[in-house]
Amino acid sequence: MRPPLPGPAGDPPSGAEDFIAFINGTLRPWVQNTVFPSVTFTRDALYGHSFGGVFVVYALITYPGMFDTYLAATPTMIWNNGSLLEEVTRRWGTACLQEPVLKCVNETGTGATAKKPAVFITYGSAEQFPQRRRTETELAFQERKALWQSFKQTEVTHELFYRIQASQRTRDVTLKEYIGQDHAGVASSTIGDGIGYFVDW
Repeated sequence: MRPPLPGPAGDPPSGAEDFIAFINGTLRPWVQNTVFPSVTFTRDALYGHSFGGVFVVYALITYPGMFDTYLAATPTMIWNNGSLLEEVTRRWGTACLQEPVLKCVNETGTGATAKKPAVFITYGSAEQFPQRRRTETELAFQERKALWQSFKQTEVTHELFYRIQASQRTRDVTLKEYIGQDHAGVASSTIGDGIGYFVDW
C-alpha cells in the first residue's frame, strides 16, 4: 500500500489510508477482542519490510500516535525519487517541544497530543554493497550489484534516520545495520530484534 502521490487525488489510487483504516478499525479490534480477549493491551507496534517499510514511515509521519512503536525494516526510500524523505521534512521539519507528550501542529494546522512513538529502522550492509555469491558468474554479479547499488539503501536509510532524529518528534529512534545481510535477510532479523526493542520500551 503505497503512500499517496502528489497531484490529483486518486490518480492513481494509493490504498495507504484505506489500509491504515482497516488496521485500526477492523484488524486491531479483532486481535484484541477476539484472538486475545483476556489480554489488556496498552501498547502495540507496526512492522513493515521493504515497500512495507515505506508504508510504516508514511503511517509514522501521518499518524504518529496510532502505534507505540514503528518498525521499518530496510524501507525502500528511493520510491518515487525519494519523495517520502522530503515528506518527512515537510511534515516534521519543525521540532516538537522536548516533552514525553507529543505537542505538534500537523500540516493542516490542527493541534495533536499523543505519546511520542519509538522508531526502529534497519538495513543490511550487503544491500548497497553486495558480495559475489559462490556460484554466481561475474556477469551476473555485476548486474545484481548495479541494480542494488542503484537503490542506495545505506545512504537513504541513514538519511531517513537523521531526518526523523532531527525532528525530535519521537521518544527514541534507533538505526541498526545488519552486517553481511541482504534485503531479504533483514526482514526476519528485524522481527527478532524489533520484538526486543518493543518490549524494552
